[in-house]
Amino acid sequence: MPTVKYQKGDKVMGRWPGSSLYYEVKVLSFDTTSQLYTVIYKDGTELELRDQDIKVEPPIFSPIQNAGAKPEAEPEKNQARYNLRRRKDDGAAKAAAVVPEQLQREAVKVEAAPAAVLSTPLDFGGKIGAYLWLLFLPSWVLFMALQVNLEDPSLANFPPPLPPLEAFWDAQAFGFVILWILFQVVLYILPVGKLSEGMSLRSGKRLKYRTNGFFAIAVSAVAVAAAVHQGVDLTYIHSHFLQLATASFLVSVLLSVYLYVRSRYAAPEQLALGGNSGNVVYDFFKGHELNPRIKDFDLKFFCEMRPGLIGWCLINFAMALAEMKQHGLDAPSYSMILVNLFQLLYVADGLWNEEAILTTMDLMHDGFGFMLAFGDLVWVPFTYTMQSYYLVSHPNPLSVPAVAALVTLKLGGFYIFRKSNSQKNNFRRNPSDPKLSHLKTIPTATGKSLLVSGWWGVVRHPNYLGDLIMALAWSLPCGFSHLLPWYYMIYFIILLVHRDCRDMSECRRKYGSAWEEYCRTVRYRIIPRVY
Repeated sequence: MPTVKYQKGDKVMGRWPGSSLYYEVKVLSFDTTSQLYTVIYKDGTELELRDQDIKVEPPIFSPIQNAGAKPEAEPEKNQARYNLRRRKDDGAAKAAAVVPEQLQREAVKVEAAPAAVLSTPLDFGGKIGAYLWLLFLPSWVLFMALQVNLEDPSLANFPPPLPPLEAFWDAQAFGFVILWILFQVVLYILPVGKLSEGMSLRSGKRLKYRTNGFFAIAVSAVAVAAAVHQGVDLTYIHSHFLQLATASFLVSVLLSVYLYVRSRYAAPEQLALGGNSGNVVYDFFKGHELNPRIKDFDLKFFCEMRPGLIGWCLINFAMALAEMKQHGLDAPSYSMILVNLFQLLYVADGLWNEEAILTTMDLMHDGFGFMLAFGDLVWVPFTYTMQSYYLVSHPNPLSVPAVAALVTLKLGGFYIFRKSNSQKNNFRRNPSDPKLSHLKTIPTATGKSLLVSGWWGVVRHPNYLGDLIMALAWSLPCGFSHLLPWYYMIYFIILLVHRDCRDMSECRRKYGSAWEEYCRTVRYRIIPRVY
């Protein structure tokens, strides 16, 4: 049994994450599994700290206080602190402080002590879960690539027959994948487009990103059109789908190994809290380094937005050509056109608003390891294209009224998704923007505020609601004959539920009692109640 140094109720000094400042805290509990103490600061913020982040020295008040000044009395329980206020009444034109001002006055800076290694509670099933995910994710992609190719892809035919080993590898397919990635690299590094500034890191630094994704997809579209005009047969992508997926998997593994090896030499402040467990397999899976870069080339940002995302649209287009070729059509079916256009709009919108990804969990908190490398290069292009692949061999005729209804559904979901995301991103980047002064917020002890009006006052994740409606619009053109084309809808529900749980846990830890007040104010998570 591990020795518990500090007992419930002990008053000690706790380090504020990401700084060398210590404040008086009270110990609430100790988790023997995670080896973390839950403590509460004087302003009501609850955090989980490692043993290394806690000291027993009495408070030494900052020299910025006047000589002979007495420490402030502990404020009363600050339930009134978390009242709803409009932005223009906040007095919040100032930039939000990373450390609460109330705590700054009683800070103890420890210069001699080395910075403790910071981490966060493990997710995705912890260390055992990492092993399972490393096996499951490639196996699932293989299953889908084989199942969708069957004449009858129903689950009654599970498992699909395995082809011989030599069928998985094709040197030309591997060369095609490498060429595609290099082409996207060239487009990324061209001095075209805006240099955007990312969110503040724990060190206070802000990285710069070349956000020219829409330029990249436009040039890619021109290049593909030129290739088709010159007689290049893109139906090769349909006939070599398995080999292309295998080649992309190999690239993702090699990239993941490189990322983990280089992360072993990264400075502590460059590591991701979520991938800093000390377990090799878990950190390899989750991502050890937060923002791995080769000079100014950001590997995570590039992989998130370029080869897989634009490749998704390329594969869909190739499937439309394969449908025409296989059925002797002069044009793709309505179902194929809708799937292509709906998903192209989704990708093009993401690249047009590429700057918005800089405020997402993937960029701000998750390290770059196998989870994201595989997801970006394999999972997205080879599982999100299941609807178009399915329609090649399993056409589903649609009437004009059905097409109109699906377009209306898609545009409705897209409107909710785009408006709510834009509101969130604008608020995160500039909370004092006069255009947002009508929005109500709840202030938190971190200096940031929580939106409780506008789109974010209806449900906690209005962007997820829009995403789900769009996912439904992508799946309906495939009909109801088989479950396989509904994979994305099912997967997305599971993904969003998991993300919601991660958000809840992280925000409860980060914002303390302010988050509890937020949950009482905005009760519904994703689906609003209709009265």
